[in-house]
Amino acid sequence: MIAIVVAAAGLICTPPQGTDQLLARSERVIMVGEIHGTAEAPRAIGEIACAASAQEPVVVALELEDTLQPILDAFIAASDADTAFATLEGSSLLNRAVQDGRTSEGLLALLHRVRVLKSSGRDIVLHAFQPSSIGRGDSLDQAWYELNMGYVLGQARQKRPDARVIALAGNIHAQKTPLARYPDIGLPAAGHLPARETLSFKIAQQGGASWSCGADECGVSPSLVSYDVDARGIIWSPAEDGGFDGVLALGPWTASPPIEAKTQN
Repeated sequence: MIAIVVAAAGLICTPPQGTDQLLARSERVIMVGEIHGTAEAPRAIGEIACAASAQEPVVVALELEDTLQPILDAFIAASDADTAFATLEGSSLLNRAVQDGRTSEGLLALLHRVRVLKSSGRDIVLHAFQPSSIGRGDSLDQAWYELNMGYVLGQARQKRPDARVIALAGNIHAQKTPLARYPDIGLPAAGHLPARETLSFKIAQQGGASWSCGADECGVSPSLVSYDVDARGIIWSPAEDGGFDGVLALGPWTASPPIEAKTQN
């Protein structure tokens, strides 16, 4: 009986306002652009994925090295939280040279959210799309990296054409149009996906803090307020000259430290 109650609790979804309208659309890829290192961004992805997986198969795509794919697969297949966490031992999820906010406690909570959904019977998987085999060399600028990232992300759609792909990446990678201030980036990763199948949203900056990297070090940094602090949910309003189809307003951010910090407690 306890197991049944726990399983049922895992199926209760609390997605952002407007998720029903989002999932009613025909586009198969939903990109969300974040500032790394917040609790709110991965939590929102987990809840959107929860709502989507009640209707159809789902791929949760993450800006993590594609070499981590076997570890992510083992994590969500684990029978309990302790066993799942043990699969991360020795990986860059726990031992990252630069703690840029991608491997945060919030990300760990998202991985557990997907694991619980899967164990409850949902058709849901993880997909890592940071290209590790093809990177930036001395003669290749970031435009090539974005092209490669778009290709690896596109594999999530190609391998599971029946699924909705819900992806979380840094703002730059999630934008669908070139950034004039960064000409070496060319077309960001999301821009390499078919436009008719792709929606992209930028998480609004409404204050709070994130765990991110500056010029000298990584740590907790305050966030700017550049959007209505009272707004919430999915707001359809093109941003960044059409680079995004709208914004996702989650309120002030909470900085989420690296997963390794949790293992030291």
